[in-house]
Amino acid sequence: MACWVYVLLGSDGKRYVGMTRRLQRRIREHNSGRTPADAKRGPFTLLYKEKHPDYEAARVREKYLKSGEGREWLDRLQRPVPES
Repeated sequence: MACWVYVLLGSDGKRYVGMTRRLQRRIREHNSGRTPADAKRGPFTLLYKEKHPDYEAARVREKYLKSGEGREWLDRLQRPVPES
C-alpha cells in the first residue's frame, strides 16, 4: 500500500517531517492540535510531499530528510505546494 512522506512548516518557522498512508487526514490532525507537540505550532503549511510504493521505501526517505544532508536539501525548497 502506498505511503506518503511529507514536510510541514509550522507557524513557529520549524519543519515537521513525517509519513502516513492518508496524507490529507494526517495534515488535518496536525492542524487540529490533537497532539501536545502540535498544539502551539500550527497552523501548518505543506512544503513538500512524495508518494512511495510502500512503508519501507517511505521510511528510508523520511530518515534521509531528517538527516543533516536531508535537512540541507529541504533548506533549498523555495515555496509551499498546494494540498491537492
